[in-house]
Amino acid sequence: MAIAHNPLSVEVSLPREDVALVRVEGHLDLDTATEFQAHLANQLHHGRKHFLLDLSEVPFMDSSGMNIILRVYQEARELPGSVHVINPTAPVRRVLDLTGVSLTVPISEKVDEALALIDQGQPQVEAPDS
Repeated sequence: MAIAHNPLSVEVSLPREDVALVRVEGHLDLDTATEFQAHLANQLHHGRKHFLLDLSEVPFMDSSGMNIILRVYQEARELPGSVHVINPTAPVRRVLDLTGVSLTVPISEKVDEALALIDQGQPQVEAPDS
């Protein structure tokens, strides 16, 4: 029998039209990874290109959670877009560092920092002369 733990809570807000801020609360593991994946897929479907994954309330993450972060990172890059991890807890940060995910996916302390990185990565589109 599986050990019951708190279910995953995923809250999505849109700081900008193409940016999904995904706040995750609870254990991100084999039991909850599918739900997390569904939220991200839904945001991709609705045209979001940039994903800010707030993991400040995730006490534990296993390879299932990591694989989803890497998968959405791959999909976002093709758009082109980006994925940023926001303020991960120490155990989650350790997993990201040990697996090398933090070398690929930028980690920011605050949402504003990640939005600034998105802006830096965006070519500024000049308005056409009318």
